[in-house]
Amino acid sequence: MNYTQEAISLLKKLITIPSLSREEEATADAIATFLEQYGVAVVRSGNNVWARNKFYDPRKPTILLNSHHDTVKPNAGYTRDPFAAEVVDGKLFGLGSNDAGGPLVSLIATFLTFYENENLTHNLILAATAEEEISGKGGIESILHDLGQVELAIVGEPTLMQMAVSEKGLLVLDCTAKGKAGHAARNEGENAIYKAIKDISWFENFQFPKVSETLGPIHMNVTQVQAGSQHNVVPDTCSFVVDIRVTDAYSHEDILEIIEAHTSCDVKARSTRLKPSGIDKNHPVVTLAKEMGIETYGSPTLSDQALIPFPSIKMGPGDSARSHTADEFIYIKEIEEGVRGYRKLLGRLVRK
Repeated sequence: MNYTQEAISLLKKLITIPSLSREEEATADAIATFLEQYGVAVVRSGNNVWARNKFYDPRKPTILLNSHHDTVKPNAGYTRDPFAAEVVDGKLFGLGSNDAGGPLVSLIATFLTFYENENLTHNLILAATAEEEISGKGGIESILHDLGQVELAIVGEPTLMQMAVSEKGLLVLDCTAKGKAGHAARNEGENAIYKAIKDISWFENFQFPKVSETLGPIHMNVTQVQAGSQHNVVPDTCSFVVDIRVTDAYSHEDILEIIEAHTSCDVKARSTRLKPSGIDKNHPVVTLAKEMGIETYGSPTLSDQALIPFPSIKMGPGDSARSHTADEFIYIKEIEEGVRGYRKLLGRLVRK
């Protein structure tokens, strides 16, 4: 039994249940119930649902199969009911169908396929997790200590079943340029906006010397600016936000050190949790991908990989370009191909 049709039915059910980040209790219930009907011993922690294979052996290395069941809010461009789970011309429409419902249920089907095998070379842990869309602390990060030692994670996200062997991290900065207030008519004070412009120009033009082999250069973008209270007062502060997509060429700490050496504003990092991730190009799963003709690449989009501290790859059915779009969908055939692809890859990894 390969559980593919059962997985598609599960996805249809999940689409009909609203599951915004931090509000995933009902989808967690549905996933747990689905697994339990096949005899799987389920562990529940908050809105995270996870399980070990039936013949789990702590002496063996472990592979984690992880994807998320939370969604973003449906945007105003929807022309279909985002919770209707309609199938039209081979497309399953609905919020979360592509990101990451398709990869999630494909991993669930794959886990069930291997669940009762006694002689696997590795343990398998399935984790359907919460709060991925907001990188929340109640998601994958909250159960890592319960999972034990993990050798490899396969993170289910829509990648057209290509294998992302690295992923950019995220560093968000709150920057404040400080001047001195004064009356604009008398040309008094020290204009904080002008000071901020110099730093903003640096963020626009600076290029980090080291470039990642798989992720390319680091990109920095100023995305918000705020200053001034009224037209005739020279502002004494100008605050702006910088979005930095980090590669494995630099640590967060190295990047902050470089920025502070080149700018005059006060710089505060909101968080350094969301690290860039990657896997050694000689890791067995990467070697296997090459043998199987699976394309590898570096991903610019963030996932739970950023919070996973052990080697990981990102791979799954669906297309990242459809994520967070109106009338989100996944092709039924993509889920079928996803299950086949996961089973083939995992079979080569865990069977003697």
